[in-house]
Amino acid sequence: MHFDKGGIPEGYAGYISRKWWFLCLVSVMLVCLAIMGISLGAVKISLLEVVEALFRMPVSGRVNMIVYHIRLPQVLAAMITGAGLAASGAVLQSILRNPLGSPFTLGISHAAAFGAALSVMVLGSGIMGSSLNDAVNISNPALTTGCAFVFAMGAAWIIITISGYQKSSPETMVLTGVALGSLFTAGTMLLQFFADDVQLAAMVFWTFGDVARADYKELGIISAVTLPGIVYFMLNAWNYNAMDAGDDTAKGIGVHVVRTRLLGMTVASVLISVSIAFVGIIGFVGLVAPHMVRRLIGDDNRFLIPGTAAAGACLLLLSDTAARLVLSPHILPVSVLTSFLGAPVFIAMIMRGKKG
Repeated sequence: MHFDKGGIPEGYAGYISRKWWFLCLVSVMLVCLAIMGISLGAVKISLLEVVEALFRMPVSGRVNMIVYHIRLPQVLAAMITGAGLAASGAVLQSILRNPLGSPFTLGISHAAAFGAALSVMVLGSGIMGSSLNDAVNISNPALTTGCAFVFAMGAAWIIITISGYQKSSPETMVLTGVALGSLFTAGTMLLQFFADDVQLAAMVFWTFGDVARADYKELGIISAVTLPGIVYFMLNAWNYNAMDAGDDTAKGIGVHVVRTRLLGMTVASVLISVSIAFVGIIGFVGLVAPHMVRRLIGDDNRFLIPGTAAAGACLLLLSDTAARLVLSPHILPVSVLTSFLGAPVFIAMIMRGKKG
């Protein structure tokens, strides 16, 4: 066995080096996609003008307005939301040992959406509009996010209970998620049934997950919750690696499995709740991104979590840019595109699992 100057086996050093190169590459890709996302739309802005505007160089007032008041908050919202959903999906898959786990497939997203809708319509934490961009203006973010979190955590508790049963297969947990998703979707439909015309239109628009509705204030709230949550996941990467090997193995090396699982589910539920409260339901990002990254750099959560967060940001940002262009000048909600892309991938994963 050969060692480098630091006494580290050369094979392991190369193994780690490839992961770091991947993280650097996906970070550069994210920056490029962000600039491209600001540039493209119904009004095209050159890449040079985008860079000049971002660095406060002299550009026209029209370009400044489009960049800073329309596209930049949308791009940042896509990046933060995609990173939070993807990182939550990766952690859920590790702590539940379920390759099909994600906020969407486990029903946690639907539970959070019902809680947010209940807060807006019954508790009055939002102001109804009648267009896609201002369908619901959240006037009480704490109440809306709190209600979304309570219901998301309720769904998470059910999933934790199911996962605690012996011989509980990934398929069982996914079927539980389908049942929970159906239950909370029915609850949201019940709220819509008793809504008036403006409320109904607003809630239908709101359920179309769309990052364009987030302004700088809402973006600040999402970022203040999501970024510390991702840092928490990264600090617990070794615990998640141990749990991937099985609960008994993790306990044998000193991991408090129950506490780690509960805290992981809690933080994931908070991230999901705050995203859904402000941008609606966005499906499959938390399922597809972790598997894409896992295929490229493996299961080591020290690299999987930050890599998945960056890949999720890229995926949602690319989807949002495509949604703006596919029917330009009309803009599709990004959740429509992510569902169209994510559903075939989800089916393929199930079929591959059956064959395995």
